Order: sequence, then structure tokens, then C-alpha cells
Amino acid sequence: MNELNHVAIIMDGNGRWGLKKKKSRNFGHIKGIKSVETIVKSSLIKKIPYLTLYTFSTENWRRPESEINFLFDLIRKSLKKKINKIIKQGIRVNIIGNRKGLPKDIVKIVKLIEKKTLKNKKITLNLALNYGSKEEIVNACNKLVVKKNKKIDLKSFENKLYTKNIPDPEILIRTGGTKRLSNFLLWQLAYTEIFFLDKLWPDFNENDFNKIIIKFNKIKRNFGKI
Repeated sequence: MNELNHVAIIMDGNGRWGLKKKKSRNFGHIKGIKSVETIVKSSLIKKIPYLTLYTFSTENWRRPESEINFLFDLIRKSLKKKINKIIKQGIRVNIIGNRKGLPKDIVKIVKLIEKKTLKNKKITLNLALNYGSKEEIVNACNKLVVKKNKKIDLKSFENKLYTKNIPDPEILIRTGGTKRLSNFLLWQLAYTEIFFLDKLWPDFNENDFNKIIIKFNKIKRNFGKI
């Protein structure tokens, strides 16, 4: 059985799911929250230490303003509503991404929930908000360039990433039928096992999650060795 410390997920297909049900894209985003709750609960049961969800990318700003506002309102309400449950479940919430571009009240909520869940140890839930991997890498480089005469190696570089002190994912799941990484954890996914699913995110369930982990455990992971 392969060691599993970190699962990352690109939750694709909410909008298409909503339209498929002859409703709005926003309806799909609401239903997507249920899948998030299911997978967080399943990860807790499986004792997976880290779960990272691609929540809002730097490219998502290109969407219609009405949808962006709805997404942030959904994030805002979900965090406020679930904060007590999150604390009781032993979940530590960690936000990765560029906070400077986020609405001020979202940043305030983020800081509060990070502070209140700081000592929780059952699982760390990383929410990638205003996250773009290329920006993350450039940002890390700029931080290192400032420090003259400092040797740049893997460790010093990784210490400047948003994912500092977080193990790289062993599994990446992308729903929605698209087979690309979409600027998500490009550095961290170097040796990750990638699973692309045609299912749209609101249809993704615990059984799908279990099947992926079973497949993962059957993979021989050599990391360059024979």
C-alpha cells in the first residue's frame, strides 16, 4: 500500500452541471459545496493529513462579474456557516494563493478561520484562493533574489512557495473531463499520480474517491528507480 499524505483536487464542472440540469451555473456551484463536504468527511475517515482544493484561480477573474461575485459570496457564507463544525471536526484551514487580490472581507474571514483552526491536527484543508502556480513560482524567485549571496537549492526555493512545509500531493484528481493542470501546483505535482474523470464535480462522490485510492495503491511508484 502506497503512503498517502496529500490529495489535491481540481473541482471542475460545477457550471456545466447546473446548465445540464436546465438551471444556472450558480446552481451548480451550490451543489458543488455538497461534494466538498463529502470528500472532506471521507478524507477525515481515511486519516489523510492534507487535502487541497482548487477553489478560485487567478484565471477565474476572466469570468462574468456576476458569477465571480456569486462565487465569493458562496465562499463567504460557507466559511461563516461551517466555522464551528470545522473546529469541532479537527480541521485546520489554510489558504494558499495571492491574498492581495481578494476582497477585503474575504481576507478578514480567512485570517479569522485560520487563527481559530490553527491548533487542529486531524487534517489540513488547503483552499487555493486567487491561486496561480506560475505566479507562485515567480513570487518565490523574487523572494530569493532579494537575499544576496544566498544559495538557491530545492529546499530554499520550496520554503518560499505557498505550500511551504506541506508535502507534495501523491494524488491529483480532476473532474469534468478536461485533461490539463490549469496552472495548479505545477512545481508540486512533479511525481503525483494524476486521475482525470469525466464526471462533473457535483456528481463526484465517496465511491469515486475510494476507487481512485484503490487504483493509487496498486501503482508501483519508482521515483526514477527500477
